[in-house]
Amino acid sequence: MTVNKWMQKAFARAEEKPGAFHRQLGIPPTTKIPMTLLRAIISTPMGKYCHNPTKTGDRRILVTRLVKKRAVPLLNADVANR
Repeated sequence: MTVNKWMQKAFARAEEKPGAFHRQLGIPPTTKIPMTLLRAIISTPMGKYCHNPTKTGDRRILVTRLVKKRAVPLLNADVANR
């Protein structure tokens, strides 16, 4: 299975700061980030609040460029692994 260079670099950057996205969402690092939350983050425009459809983490999340930047590779990796 080949993974494009951009995806490899994205995951390499994510390994530099383990748990940063979990802390930003208010989800414990031991649990997985729900796919419905990632989809909600991606569909919300930047600068608006995303309402968390699950029971884990913060209820409202301010969608910033960094949040979207961290959410997109995770959703793409999940889709690619199916």
